Amino acid sequence: MKRIFLSKLFLVSSASLLFAYGIIYACGGGDDWDYFGYNSNFTPETFADKSYAPLFLSGDFFYGIGSDTEHNSRFNDNIKLDWENFLKGKADAATVRYFLIGPDEERAYEDRNKPLKNKVEIEQLHVFYKTKKENKTSLKWGKVVSLKEVKIKSFIEFLYLAQKIETVSIGEDYWSYDPVVAKTFNDKKMIQSIENVYNMTSDPFLKNRYWFLTVKARFYSNDKQKAIQFFNKTEASVSKNTLYYRALSYVAGINYQQKKYAVSNYLYAQVFDKCPELRVVTAYCFHPQNVADWNKSLAMAKNNKEKAALWAIHGYYKDEKQAIEKIYALDSKSEHLNYLLTRLINIEEGKINYSFQQNMGDNVPAKLQTVAENRVENYAKMDQTAFDLTAKIAAAGNTEKPYLWDIALGYLQTLKGDFANADKNFDKAAKTLPKTELAGYQLRLLRFVNTLSKIDKLTDQNEKTILADLNWLYQELPKTYKGQEFRYENAVLWSKNYLAALYKAKANPVMAELFGTSSYGYWNSGNAFYDNEKELLEMKAFLSKSNKTEIEKIGAGIYGFKLKDINNFQAVQATFKNKIPEAIAFMQQTDSVQYRTFSGNPFNGNIKDCHDCDHVAYQKKKYSQLEFLNTIKTMQDKLAQKEDVYTNSLLLGNAFYNITHFGNGRSFYEINIVGYGSSPYSFRSAMKGMITDCTVSKMYYQKAFEAATTKEQKAKCVYLISKCERNEYYNNKYNKVNSWWEVEDDKINFIAWNGFKALKKEYSDTKYYQDVIAECGYFNTYVNQ
Repeated sequence: MKRIFLSKLFLVSSASLLFAYGIIYACGGGDDWDYFGYNSNFTPETFADKSYAPLFLSGDFFYGIGSDTEHNSRFNDNIKLDWENFLKGKADAATVRYFLIGPDEERAYEDRNKPLKNKVEIEQLHVFYKTKKENKTSLKWGKVVSLKEVKIKSFIEFLYLAQKIETVSIGEDYWSYDPVVAKTFNDKKMIQSIENVYNMTSDPFLKNRYWFLTVKARFYSNDKQKAIQFFNKTEASVSKNTLYYRALSYVAGINYQQKKYAVSNYLYAQVFDKCPELRVVTAYCFHPQNVADWNKSLAMAKNNKEKAALWAIHGYYKDEKQAIEKIYALDSKSEHLNYLLTRLINIEEGKINYSFQQNMGDNVPAKLQTVAENRVENYAKMDQTAFDLTAKIAAAGNTEKPYLWDIALGYLQTLKGDFANADKNFDKAAKTLPKTELAGYQLRLLRFVNTLSKIDKLTDQNEKTILADLNWLYQELPKTYKGQEFRYENAVLWSKNYLAALYKAKANPVMAELFGTSSYGYWNSGNAFYDNEKELLEMKAFLSKSNKTEIEKIGAGIYGFKLKDINNFQAVQATFKNKIPEAIAFMQQTDSVQYRTFSGNPFNGNIKDCHDCDHVAYQKKKYSQLEFLNTIKTMQDKLAQKEDVYTNSLLLGNAFYNITHFGNGRSFYEINIVGYGSSPYSFRSAMKGMITDCTVSKMYYQKAFEAATTKEQKAKCVYLISKCERNEYYNNKYNKVNSWWEVEDDKINFIAWNGFKALKKEYSDTKYYQDVIAECGYFNTYVNQ
């Protein structure tokens, strides 16, 4: 949960209806790219005003913001600008800002139990005006502004009254999911004095402010009905400006609290229509109704625009298609149609399977679809009524933004497989499309999606139709696009999957891997391409060749692995197979900067496996991958010459043990192609088998045992062999299990492996035996049974 610092601009800035719906940021996610944003090619910001942005289709409550947190600051800029204009020539912007907001440093380090300095000074200036006696604050500000100036006095006196209401209207930082307890302002004398000032004031600007402050004060009182009475009595004389609709939202909120949802919704719809800043608030406060109440709301509407506004919010909660159809019949130029259409299109494209992965059921690997299979699946998901409605309105061409309907229809035609007509509608949209970067990008992206979707089988000719757009999508956009809105990531992934499917059908595994990348799939089966040595060698040959075609260059450019990565992978594989000269040759073809350094000494063999302990232990030397392999080669050469057989065999056993999952040198194999994870189940089957196999280390421990000359040496070898037996036992026990979640508790924690039996029977008189009892809980339990 995110803690929000709320601005303390208290000047009638709150349109919050907190008593009606509570503070709605407790569950806020705030991620700009939720599922509906990331899994989309259609960018709503291209077509709808930014005031609608939170209402775009989202997996969170509100798109992009998660929830509304601007109750205290929504109108800050408006208020500052209004007062600056009123006081122009009498006070500069910095002075106005100080009294409205306060010192920045004070707001940043605010003491909740201490009023802000500007609020204290407003109180003192009020005392100065009332008593006509100078005080510390009046002397200070008298040097900055003329306190005798009528407008300055009006400003300060307004703030004095406004901050009284601020004590209940400003929301505080909120951490709980519990409902907010409503605060009330019950100083009837103060409320009446505010209304009296409204009645006596002749200045239009001030009169408008005091009118709103009166509504607000009565809204926060314990007699909220008087706010409605005052509003109804005076609204005819009030300009239909932002303050009017903010006040109207208070009236709507009171009706909501009284469960008069038909009235409340009708009023909220007017605010939604006329006050863009409050669209997110009114949408949240709107109460979806039963049919009878809904009809009452519609009956209250005085004209088609008011009815359209009602349907605009109703469509956010319910059926976008119905809302579009109703609004279009009432007012074809309504801007509300824009955001509703983006929701409709995002819903349709959200049904599309872009991954080409066909779900085969639980615990069954997904099947990669062909292009034809993917089309059949996706076409069946299209909502024909949504398509027909979009086509009908696009054909009429009488909306506020005809190009939006043309481009939307073209995209739906692409999703439906009508590629020729999609091209026609994109051409039509291009004639009136705004000349903005986002609009241009959006049209180009959808044209590309249509062009690639036409291709059933790759040829030299149709490859040329997508080359420029592939480069734009994969290389240019990530480097040059600085905005946040444009949704092109989905097209990147989809196009790669599409091309991979085409290359697979063409029996070209290398190009299918370049675009599909086997790591993009289930987390424990990634990079399985490299488990096939023939295909691995084909990939190396491809990456090495200099005469690549344009699309081959694109594929190589986006591929996550380079030649050096494959050589490193081969070096690791050869090491586990104990082919050290081969491993060294491969490692030498890997950039030295890529050599991983062991965090622990890979030649140490300890009683318990604790790689964290080994990593923090003192090390005289840290080995790189290549140094590790060269050291192994030196030891193996000495072993071949029968030189210090026990020590070299023991160290080699430790080295090969430590590079397994159980040792302290996992970094040796934790590269992208092998995989990464704290559990063997994080790796694909071939790699899981490789990194858990202690056969080679066990072989060297056995050689060390045979060459041992003391019981202490033999005891150590026997125990180290038992660790390999332990690992083999668990590998065999769980080798058919796909994940930890499938492991069943058979109540057997360990068994008496041969090494344990031999250690107890033959070497109980050694010091090493006592060390094992002290450090190995399994062995200690076995001995004491």
